[in-house]
Amino acid sequence: MDKDANHYRRYYEELRGTEHAKNTLIEDLIQRLDIVTQEYQQESLDKAREAHYNREVQLRELQLQDELRKIKAMVERDAFVLLLIDGDGMIFDDRLIQAGEAGGKEAASMLWTAVRDYVHQQKFGLPSDFKIVTRIYANLKGLGDVCHRAGILDGSTVIEDFARGFTGSKQFFDFVDVGTGKDRADDKISELFKLHLYNCHCRHIIFGCSHDNGYARLLEDIADRPMLNQITLLEGVPFERELAMLKSKYESTKFESLFRTSKINVYQQQFQQPVRNQTMTQPIPLPTPQLTQQSIHYQSPYQPVVSRSSSASITNSMNPMAVSWASTAISTPPAHVASPPPTPTPQSSSSVINVIPRNKYGQRVDSSMQYDKSEMKRVQKLHMCNVHFLRGDCLYGDECTHDHYYKPNKNELQTLKYITRQTPCRFGPGCDDTKCIYGHRCPTGTEGSKKCLFGDACRFDLEMHGIDTTVVRTTKVS
Repeated sequence: MDKDANHYRRYYEELRGTEHAKNTLIEDLIQRLDIVTQEYQQESLDKAREAHYNREVQLRELQLQDELRKIKAMVERDAFVLLLIDGDGMIFDDRLIQAGEAGGKEAASMLWTAVRDYVHQQKFGLPSDFKIVTRIYANLKGLGDVCHRAGILDGSTVIEDFARGFTGSKQFFDFVDVGTGKDRADDKISELFKLHLYNCHCRHIIFGCSHDNGYARLLEDIADRPMLNQITLLEGVPFERELAMLKSKYESTKFESLFRTSKINVYQQQFQQPVRNQTMTQPIPLPTPQLTQQSIHYQSPYQPVVSRSSSASITNSMNPMAVSWASTAISTPPAHVASPPPTPTPQSSSSVINVIPRNKYGQRVDSSMQYDKSEMKRVQKLHMCNVHFLRGDCLYGDECTHDHYYKPNKNELQTLKYITRQTPCRFGPGCDDTKCIYGHRCPTGTEGSKKCLFGDACRFDLEMHGIDTTVVRTTKVS
């Protein structure tokens, strides 16, 4: 019996161990199933979330593509070329402005055609229906007065008729009168230029400013290379010095027969120089310009001719081929207003030396001068009459368009003298006027060389380049 009991006990122990192992396996399987189930559920959630996200991304992508197509269509539809012109110096051809309102319409049509042809020629990649927006800013009253005094127009109001015809001929063409005031046109043009420079609709800017160095500051500030390719400088009169130095950075063009290629000069030297008795400190004779038998007042390039019959007759006898605006002024005198106070007389120097320095070739030698660029720009904006302050004999007196009442200091007078030297004297190196305030040699030239920074566009004649500046003798004038 004992043997049988032990047998069953062992058998029971074996069964109990087997049952424990079975339970342990089942528990492990159940635990593993729980883990796999959780992982499956999480994976299912992630997949559902990803599918939802992909659908949203696809919908957003389609939406953005549709918006991009619309934006591109809007940009293409409203693309334009902006033409900005400073009308105070970029002046239309005499023939056009003389025709008044009809001339304004013709000028607008010619300008529109010239811009369209230029854009197609340059292949800027603009759509075929691009627009041409033109803004011209000028002081119409001042411009009309200048043209009238220069004999270009019969009356100063003709320019207003021209502007009206120009503005009314094209939907996007405007000739804007900025009124009187310093730098009004400059400021408006500069701000409009900045406004449209990064405008996506404005594909190109044609900038008519060749007469004014002040715009060089605006163009120098552009450092973004792609923007440089979107600007073309339009030439009327030859580019001023600082603008000419920027031409290598920008495209430039010129519309023939549309704009004047020379500045209007109300104060042309229509009179010859007065006869003077010359004595040389050296016996060698020097070349001098041809002089007339009649002794008359000196007429400088920037001094207006007075509206008197004597002046008109002298002018016509001097230059019978030139159109005399003095005779026009006699027949149509300007309306008079209350008389201004008399023009103050500048203090004359008692130490005027009546000798002219010359080199070994007999050419007049202008002394070298130092200048400050910022001071030069400031003095230019004062609009002082250089003839009045530097010579003291402005023939236009109280009716002069430049300031006679400002009280310049010594440094300002020196700067004004340097500015005036930038205008060539019509008598060149042979000039024998001791009071002459104009240049007798190119200020940018190099001694001994005929090469010039401005090339053929330089206002100084070839003979006024490479001047020997060594003074070997003087001409004494009495």
